[in-house]
Amino acid sequence: MKISAALATAPHTELEFREVDLDAPRPCEVLVEIKGVGLCHTDLAARDGIYGLPYPMVLGHEGSGIVVMVGSEVTSVRPGDAVALSFSSCGSCNPCSNGRPAYCSRFTEENYIGTRPDGSTLMSDEQGVVHSHFFGQSSFATHAIANERNVVKVDPELVELVGPLGCGLQTGAGAIMRSMACRPGSSLMILGAGPVGLAAVMGAVIQGCAEIIVVEPHATRRDLALELGATRVLDPGASPAAGQVLELAPSGVDYVFDTTGRIEMIQQGIETAASNAVVGLVGVPADFSVDLPLNIVATMQKGLCVKGIVEGDSDPQVFVPELIEHYKAGRFPFDRLITTFPLAQINEAVAAQHRGEVVKVVLVPDS
Repeated sequence: MKISAALATAPHTELEFREVDLDAPRPCEVLVEIKGVGLCHTDLAARDGIYGLPYPMVLGHEGSGIVVMVGSEVTSVRPGDAVALSFSSCGSCNPCSNGRPAYCSRFTEENYIGTRPDGSTLMSDEQGVVHSHFFGQSSFATHAIANERNVVKVDPELVELVGPLGCGLQTGAGAIMRSMACRPGSSLMILGAGPVGLAAVMGAVIQGCAEIIVVEPHATRRDLALELGATRVLDPGASPAAGQVLELAPSGVDYVFDTTGRIEMIQQGIETAASNAVVGLVGVPADFSVDLPLNIVATMQKGLCVKGIVEGDSDPQVFVPELIEHYKAGRFPFDRLITTFPLAQINEAVAAQHRGEVVKVVLVPDS
């Protein structure tokens, strides 16, 4: 079928809309009409060549919509169902078999090569192949094909907004609720109050953390963090964050969660860590080759755990419905982060997000 899609054609350039041909779904695949798709920093990093993906390519990995067609082997959804789309996984490796698909042994092939894992393509136009299958979906388009494994059935009334639960928001909430499993009554320092950091704030409230300290340079995001349940917010531009936190908690904090990917911020977080603290890392540095300096003796003496986290250790089939139940109960008001833009205004939305005017963009079909 012919669809409209926003193509990345070169680094640091605006996305370009084209009509492209989309294949029919294979037996294990699902065709979805997109009703909403989150705009994530990972999409922009991929557009700018950080992951080395081929051009032209359709990005977008926080899609949601209505199932149009299913392959012959699909049993969990049917046409007409509302779904959220998440990351793809193979389903057969050891991590997948043990309920940890975020650490799928074939995660790169399933999500980051611009084709299906077998090298086949799903899209083309008059100029040739259009690369896709980004996170198993490529949802910056009117329609997307996903695998049954990365399609989660959701409430139809929420279909426009739930896409970000499939990546950024489940990453932040999952880091607190699953990866680090923050204890009730504990203290937590969150570095960065973008969508992932603010999802972490909401997750910390659900976990019953007593002290939720957010470090964020933008005043509007600090204010929103307080409204969502942060107990204190700090401006890193006023003075070093570590010093500010240690004034509040001289013995340090039990958990540190970094969303920035900035070495100097992570080091300050480690400085504030209490004995037996856990430091969770989800922020991706601009330079993949950068190492984190870590003093071995100090790490041993504190009993420090430094934990890398992917997708909040989530199984989307389990965790996305859990977050929706928290939302319905008023415990996870993720809609407060969202500003919608028409899909046709994707480049304007990118600019608004870059300027810090919005927290989380969701692109919806053009009226």
